[in-house]
Amino acid sequence: MGLDFTHCDARWSYSSFNNFRRKLAACIGMNLDDMQGFGGDIPFENYDDDIIPLLDHSDCEDDLPPDVCKTVANRLRQLVRNWSDDDRDKINALYLAEGMELAHQQNEPLEFI
Repeated sequence: MGLDFTHCDARWSYSSFNNFRRKLAACIGMNLDDMQGFGGDIPFENYDDDIIPLLDHSDCEDDLPPDVCKTVANRLRQLVRNWSDDDRDKINALYLAEGMELAHQQNEPLEFI
């Protein structure tokens, strides 16, 4: 079992997706484990970053609206740009950013499936 998305070929196992989000959170100075929904009590509203909708999202089901996809995709590309090119998370992140941009262009939500 794993996590797939509409509009792209990005794919993670659920545990790998959580690790990926921990890496993204660390890039903005956040410890994801301290956040509400991840075992902690710090609300996501304490952070102002365009990546927050991806971090503060169920790892299964639901979607990201098209307007949110555009801003998250841009920020996602910025955060992973210095990661190693052979990093599987970077490769999937770039696929995910492409899918978010496509969802935005088609005015459709990006679904987590």
